[in-house]
Amino acid sequence: MSNKSTSLSQLAIRKFKQNKIGLISFWFVVFCGFIAVFGYLVAPDNSENANQMHIEIHSKKPGFSVEMLTIPNKESSNQSWMNKLFMGTKITNTEIPIRSYQLKGDVLEYVNYDDGLTKSIPLSLIHNNTSKYIQKKTFYFGTDKYGRDLLSRLIVGTRISFFIGFIAVFISLFIGISIGAIAGYFGGKVDAFIMWIINITWSIPTLLLVIAITLALGKGYWQVFIAVGLTMWVEVARVVRGQVLTTKQQQYVEAAKALGYSNFRIIFRHILPNIMAPVIVISAANFAAAILIESGLSFLGIGAQPPTPSWGAIIKNHYNYIILGKPYLAVIPGLAIMSLVMAFMLIGNTLRDALDVKT
Repeated sequence: MSNKSTSLSQLAIRKFKQNKIGLISFWFVVFCGFIAVFGYLVAPDNSENANQMHIEIHSKKPGFSVEMLTIPNKESSNQSWMNKLFMGTKITNTEIPIRSYQLKGDVLEYVNYDDGLTKSIPLSLIHNNTSKYIQKKTFYFGTDKYGRDLLSRLIVGTRISFFIGFIAVFISLFIGISIGAIAGYFGGKVDAFIMWIINITWSIPTLLLVIAITLALGKGYWQVFIAVGLTMWVEVARVVRGQVLTTKQQQYVEAAKALGYSNFRIIFRHILPNIMAPVIVISAANFAAAILIESGLSFLGIGAQPPTPSWGAIIKNHYNYIILGKPYLAVIPGLAIMSLVMAFMLIGNTLRDALDVKT
């Protein structure tokens, strides 16, 4: 005899696991979440914002390699390991791309990569250790127009795109669920007034509303997080209102009223737990929408500000390279946006099927 749980949550989890595409999308999102949190651990350039510039090697193709001479600075940064883990390492060394080098006594002669001029420095500057301070560096995704490692910029930029989804969805759920539940439960003039606000907000184009809120709050990624969240609550509120209107007619709600429970308890302890399935599906879709909106704002220049890496900002800085024979500088971040958005949309579709949500 089977001992499998027959609870709705367990049945939904088993049904979700049976969908291979949804499961792959889920683990891809988990992987992106790990990269968003611990990106500096895996990024080749772990400096703050992956902002180590080498103008001499700008706009190089993926797989480009060069020997890099590192000259240590006498001043050392007093960073804690926790700060380095989440904020990156402060740049204290000087990196110089070189073509070749040779030792002449206690002097190191090297040939600059850009102009081919020969220069020299005392070996004591690199502590007489050429194997440590002269290493071959490979840029697997190439370099951007400032000579920064594109792969590192993409990895660190994952944090912006990923976290804006969480924060924006959290804000939209907090506002949307509260307002939608109040409108659906109390009805009457309260419902009419809230629906009037919802319809007005709904009639304003999302991007224009986000731009207006962003300009009011100021430029920066935290302002974008709040602005996107404040524009995504409308759909949540409409769905929650409709579900509450139907659910409040159920017998268990009437029983709770007869027992004298407060309206607050009936809404948040009895009604909302039973209508969360469609809200979860909407949250997955809103997560994807938030990433696209942030990318659009960064492309317009009012999202995350330089030198903070953002996938939309990377496209903005390099979209004209598409016609200059280097389309990968804009295509690679575009593929990153597309893959993460698609993963969340596929997760939403899988959740809809697993939870038997009627759409």
